[in-house]
Amino acid sequence: MNLIDILEKEIKETLSKLGYLADARLIASNRPDLGDYQYNGAFALAKEYKENPNIIANKIAEVLKVNNNYSKVDVVGGFINLTINNKLLITYLNNLIKNPDINLFKMEKKKVIIDYGGANIAKELHVGHLRSANIGEALKRLFISAGYEMIGDVHLGDWGRPMGLIIKEIKEMYPDLPFFDKNFKGDYPTKCPVSAEELNDIYPRASIKANEDEDYLEDARAITTALQNGDKAYYALWRTFYELSSTDIKKIYNKLNASFELWEGESDAEAYIPEMMKYLKDNNLTTESDGALVINVKEETDNREIPPVILIKKDGGVLYHTTELATLYYRQKRFAPDAMIYLTDIRQELHFTQAFRAAYKTKIIPKTCTLEHQGFGTMNAPGGKPFKTRDGGVLSLKGLIKLVTDETRKLIKENIKEEEKDNLAENIAIAAIKYADLLPNRSSDYIFDPVMFSDLNGKTGPYLLYSTVRMKSLLSKCADAGLIPSEYKSLETKEEREIILNLLKMKSVLEKSINARSLNEIAEYLYKLTNSFNAFYGEHEILTSDNEVLRNNWVTLTKIVYDTNKRLLNILAITVPEKI
Repeated sequence: MNLIDILEKEIKETLSKLGYLADARLIASNRPDLGDYQYNGAFALAKEYKENPNIIANKIAEVLKVNNNYSKVDVVGGFINLTINNKLLITYLNNLIKNPDINLFKMEKKKVIIDYGGANIAKELHVGHLRSANIGEALKRLFISAGYEMIGDVHLGDWGRPMGLIIKEIKEMYPDLPFFDKNFKGDYPTKCPVSAEELNDIYPRASIKANEDEDYLEDARAITTALQNGDKAYYALWRTFYELSSTDIKKIYNKLNASFELWEGESDAEAYIPEMMKYLKDNNLTTESDGALVINVKEETDNREIPPVILIKKDGGVLYHTTELATLYYRQKRFAPDAMIYLTDIRQELHFTQAFRAAYKTKIIPKTCTLEHQGFGTMNAPGGKPFKTRDGGVLSLKGLIKLVTDETRKLIKENIKEEEKDNLAENIAIAAIKYADLLPNRSSDYIFDPVMFSDLNGKTGPYLLYSTVRMKSLLSKCADAGLIPSEYKSLETKEEREIILNLLKMKSVLEKSINARSLNEIAEYLYKLTNSFNAFYGEHEILTSDNEVLRNNWVTLTKIVYDTNKRLLNILAITVPEKI
């Protein structure tokens, strides 16, 4: 058990002895001069038991004063301030050396599908795709650390009218390709007829044409319908640019340390639509409205308009909601998860409200499975406007990474080999981007300044990497000098004590982060812990101290903080380089 768990258990037992039935929750004090932790439960007990909170607090405090866990117990206005005994902190630290997992927050094991990424086939990943991949990957790793079985799905946008538009435009460019020859009898080519760069330009160009030319749009619609109905030629062409585009997308996700257990998309849900529609019709779960097949999801308690879910249009076409519901249908059928979490732009909240209501109403998803949409805000450039290229287009993720890499290259020492500098600069740039993205609350918009967030000083990814690499270097020098982490003997300095108290907060931070589905708690905690270590490092010479006990203690403390930083940076999917 974590030390705070033990102390809370003892307080609960104390309450029971005093005749109070209640859970005990310790809160880290924001007034270190008054104590390390605070117990505020006397107020809730006073309300329940009709007693004065100050009297209750004093009764509890009198018991706590004699159990030797605290060097100071004070009551101020019903609040109990607790200063933990140094011997107990040393015991905690030694337990942490033996089992670092006592600092983790653990939950009952569940199976959870997390949907993040959301890249579109034949479109280059841009800055708008960053937060989904970044937050989703970190949340997945966080839940894994808590004991969940996580299944991450990239859920590609690889179906529907955009694919028809792309095929139409390729047909305009290369009409003599075998994919467009009705008399072609052989095997269709497996190599995409256009390059990745051309492919990224095709959809925007086709969209403009479709808006300006009704005949062009109708052809694209016909192609889309044929593709969805299994046209072999169009499917073969779709497969070539799917493979080309997805390969390019994977490279960018790999740079961001985002990995997926499922590499699936809207096209995979398509196969389940007939089965799902049969289930819905057989059970009379749909209604007809103006020729369209819909599911009404409005509820009496709604204080805004919630439109029905349209499954089949009047002309027989399926819509985004149809694919979304089919995705829920096949995920439930294949995996029977305990929960599904979706990470998208916060502006898609209505779409998921409709989809989730339809899924529960039709019993496609049982009530035992929790459906969550966790929306996020946008990342903007300095000045508060979206990141743009020089010609006014949306900045690609490749472009953003290069922009920040140009800044982080300035941080690399001259003695690093030239051939290593590029990879190292990109590693630091990825850390700068990811940490800056996770630092604000998930639902907030924020401004990303490439220069500010690439600085080695301040609340930045490079600062955390530099500090962690310095800890590693220090440990290496200690090992060369015969100093290795061992049992902690004594607690002598206020800087040590602050580090230990920060370590003690880790489990609570992880719990808050999991409950809020946000990573800013961990990002802030990492900075505070690292800062407390750097303050300690600046005041004490670990290698050259004359006191052997202190030297050994400080090496041990360095190792614990280093391991903690590595573990938390890994949860945030940030890689620590060998050197900077």
